[in-house]
Amino acid sequence: MALLERVSTLVRANLNDLVDKAEHPEKMIKQVILDMQNQLLQVKTQVAIAIADQHLLEKKRKENEEKVAEWMRKAELAVDKKQDDLARAALERVESYRDLTEGFAQQVTDQKAQVENLKTALRQLEQKLTEAQGKADLLIAQHRRARAVTKASDAKVAGNGASMNAFDRMKHKVARSEALGHAKAEIAADNMEERLAALEKEDRIEQLLAELKVKRGA
Repeated sequence: MALLERVSTLVRANLNDLVDKAEHPEKMIKQVILDMQNQLLQVKTQVAIAIADQHLLEKKRKENEEKVAEWMRKAELAVDKKQDDLARAALERVESYRDLTEGFAQQVTDQKAQVENLKTALRQLEQKLTEAQGKADLLIAQHRRARAVTKASDAKVAGNGASMNAFDRMKHKVARSEALGHAKAEIAADNMEERLAALEKEDRIEQLLAELKVKRGA
């Protein structure tokens, strides 16, 4: 998430280094504090949205669980009435809603993790903002008393940055090539997996039907 990346950048920022490297230290520290305040508002909003989404996903999971129970009752009734076709159809619905339930359950788990990540980012940013506000005057005063950055040091930092950028671009290119290769392999396997999944589902339906017949004495 881009928002969490921005927050992470702000949290990791070394205020002393930012002030030392800034051409206008007072403007820099004020801008950093302003950025933190803006990001704090965005994170608070995202936490609220994420919690709301979690509640919706939990509701969907519960609704599908109820559907599983409802269609299982219908399958049992069909077995009692010696209606195998209807029982099979009902069991197919049971399996479909069960798959949906499992899917929503996984989404709920993922969403809970996302909520916790956002809450953690919020706490860290609040702490960093408090630190920045407390250090602002001190950092600016320290910078006014002493700043020792030479042109040679600037050139070295710039050269290192350029080298790292070139390395990062190459690393990204290699990673993208590998990802494309994996994606092609997954696409090639999809058709076979879908056919096997269909066979497995058909077997599950027949097994559930047989179990129901035994249970219902049919």
